Amino acid sequence: MIRRSSKKFIDNLLKKNQTWKVLDIGCGYSAHKNASVICDIQDLSNFYDNKNFIRLENNILPFKDKEFDFVIASHVIEHVKDVKTFLSELERVSNKGYIELPTILEDNLVFENKNDHIWHTEFDDDEKKINISNKLQYIEPVLTVSSSKNFMKVFRQSLILELYWENSIEYDLNQKMHDEVYKISRVVLLRKFISKIFRNFLRKN
Repeated sequence: MIRRSSKKFIDNLLKKNQTWKVLDIGCGYSAHKNASVICDIQDLSNFYDNKNFIRLENNILPFKDKEFDFVIASHVIEHVKDVKTFLSELERVSNKGYIELPTILEDNLVFENKNDHIWHTEFDDDEKKINISNKLQYIEPVLTVSSSKNFMKVFRQSLILELYWENSIEYDLNQKMHDEVYKISRVVLLRKFISKIFRNFLRKN
């Protein structure tokens, strides 16, 4: 089972269950405050010197089956080449968790995502599953990661997928490459915007 949720719901859930053993994987420098164990491909042991940090060295997570009560994978899946194995490993080490992903819109807007991300992700509310497909760049990016954080305060639901799962993570993986990609030109958009402003100006005068 997987469904839409919110980080606020997850934060409250972990706050109520402080005895849970929580794994935060691929979090970089922003591990969840309730994480018991942090795992990343980078060696961040010095940064997390007050936490149990374990470095990930291959596709298989270095943990026992159902070792954790909860696992967090925030902005990780879109980077992972072997996404099937990764999702299977999440299910193996825990029976519930939180997944956070960029929407296709956010993926296209942010400069840093252009070369770092492999997959696009959408959530099918009818089938209750994640649809994963090859990333396509529809528009040239206009935002940096730091500036996008300001947008998140207002447009979070349009830019971020927040998902809670139990027992299994349902998904479809479509790796077909598109022959043609419709690209939205920033220049065309700017011209239309300026043209509209000019027409409104003429009407008023």
